[in-house]
Amino acid sequence: MNLSHRRTAGLRVVALVALPVLALSVGCGGGDDGAGGTKKSDVIADVPDSAKASGPKEADKPGSPPAGRSAFYDIQMKYVQCMRAKGGYKDFPDPRLSGYLDWDKVNEIGSQPGRNEGIKGGKNGVCVAELRASMDAEPQRDEQKSYESMLAHAACMRDHGVSRFTNPTMSGGIAQPGGDPNPASPAIDGNSPAYKKAREACRPKLLDGLDGMQ
Repeated sequence: MNLSHRRTAGLRVVALVALPVLALSVGCGGGDDGAGGTKKSDVIADVPDSAKASGPKEADKPGSPPAGRSAFYDIQMKYVQCMRAKGGYKDFPDPRLSGYLDWDKVNEIGSQPGRNEGIKGGKNGVCVAELRASMDAEPQRDEQKSYESMLAHAACMRDHGVSRFTNPTMSGGIAQPGGDPNPASPAIDGNSPAYKKAREACRPKLLDGLDGMQ
């Protein structure tokens, strides 16, 4: 992993573990114009090998792992299993096939009363080691493409009524997400119907995995 990727992963760990309340506002947004924003880390999963002429495909066998899963998926799944077994979230969702978390489902769980603390690293940080491992295993991104994707998404959110949704920035060659201008004291209501409608309309603008960042 190159330096910029490790720097990005390190920044995310600090934000997610040290500031759980901020992390949730980053993931879910917080009220402006009846709409909201979210701050928040895919590559296309490996294409599964073609099945041999004889015998059933591995993916067709009961209990077999998802077809086309990546090595990142396997490591992320260890984090998910920790969150379920020790982290206090038995309903923590499976990662997507590419290995990235399904942030919509994660944030939905974290938005439930009394379920914010530990949603990013487990209660009392019991899954922080697994979280770090999953971040270290995250495939390297093209930061320029990430920036362009988040920029298009931010513009789309504003076009759909979330006027305070800020643009991403580039710092040291690393794309920094936009979203709520002040996540510590949210100006955007991520739970409003207007925000959710905008979010759904603009989802295709984000590259796989970036939905967990912006």
